[in-house]
Amino acid sequence: MKKIIATAFLVGLALQVSAQSGTNSPYSQYGLGALASQATSFNRGMNGLAYGFHEHSQVNYMNPASYASVDSLSFIFDAGVSLQLTNFEERGKKINAQNADIEYVVASFRAFKHVGVSFGLLPYTNVGYNFSNTQNVNAFPSTSSPNATYSNTYSGNGGLHLVYLGAGWEPFKGFSFGANIAYLWGTLNRNSTNSYSDSYVNTLSKNYTAQVKSYKADFGVQYTYPIDRKNELTLGLAYSLGHTLNAESECDLISTNSQTSVSDTTRYVVSNSLELPHTFGVGLMFNHNNRLKFGVDYQLQKWAKIRYPQLNPVNGTTSYSLVAGQFNDRHKLTLGGDYCKGERYRGFFSRMHYRAGFSYASPYLKINGQDGPRELSASLGVGIPIMNAYNNRSMLNISAEWVNQSATGLIKENTFRINVGLTFNERWFAKFKVE
Repeated sequence: MKKIIATAFLVGLALQVSAQSGTNSPYSQYGLGALASQATSFNRGMNGLAYGFHEHSQVNYMNPASYASVDSLSFIFDAGVSLQLTNFEERGKKINAQNADIEYVVASFRAFKHVGVSFGLLPYTNVGYNFSNTQNVNAFPSTSSPNATYSNTYSGNGGLHLVYLGAGWEPFKGFSFGANIAYLWGTLNRNSTNSYSDSYVNTLSKNYTAQVKSYKADFGVQYTYPIDRKNELTLGLAYSLGHTLNAESECDLISTNSQTSVSDTTRYVVSNSLELPHTFGVGLMFNHNNRLKFGVDYQLQKWAKIRYPQLNPVNGTTSYSLVAGQFNDRHKLTLGGDYCKGERYRGFFSRMHYRAGFSYASPYLKINGQDGPRELSASLGVGIPIMNAYNNRSMLNISAEWVNQSATGLIKENTFRINVGLTFNERWFAKFKVE
């Protein structure tokens, strides 16, 4: 009965994930939205460190080769939620925003000898923002309309999510490889409205919509070299296929008469307009006596050559077409580690995991011709064992993360996020004998 309840609970969580947005950032109005972390709960305590890790009791989606290390007698479910508070600062003005959402639901089990399988639902990008500004029409108000103002309002919602099935195989000791095949879907909605206090001036709205129904493919390799009896070094490699998405981007240009409310709409459509970048990852993980693990990851996302649809008014003619030069390649470096005295110890604190991590990511957006925000982040986390009479393998993973995004002349963001993940690790495949 416990297994049925847990399964039904996690399925219910999965149905809620795609209906939420995990950001309030104005930067999510660009590209595919704010890039979501695809790390699960134990990775997040190390700020997303993943490529070299292969855990027998945790799901590591970011390198599918790790599935081969899953315990042969376990069925693992992992569900995560986050709560975040973000402070926005621009020109000396500050404002706070907060949200909470269900992040992911993943599972893994051993299908055959040396073959692990994983499946689940994860976010890829998030879109969520709503802000406006109001100014005088003229720097020096005229006597005919001294209080005339105009307002620009910007809002957006949606994002991309993926449901995946993956497998990892260890053909010989120390070497494994794997792959994830995912269905990627979602809707990106963005709106900007320009209105005037003068009722004789039309209101102009731009509604941007893109619907995505495509696939995503990830591949990974891990090789573990035993240095001596107590120490080993793991090299992890990962690659995500970049390709054009099956998406149509639409732009509705709507001019509304403020007095009569009569609208004139012009629609523009661009087919096969969105792309995923080729993504490369490499990581090293050092393991001392299965107690202390620390490592480094490097990730490269090839955004620079990707074109994105843009509305272009030129000499009285408006076009909606793909434009290059809106992105930079994104480089991300992550350092982190995990310490646990020993999972076989009887003491509660001896079985706890203590984690920390730090990351730097270079700007990949270009905003009005200049580089967008670079990202600095750091995290601390703990893995708390759930111990009772019938199960001592499940774990509650909690982490606190700080993320700073900033660029000269642009909005500064400071986000404090709490991530909570509950890993159910049940011994489902054991056969017991009674003598």
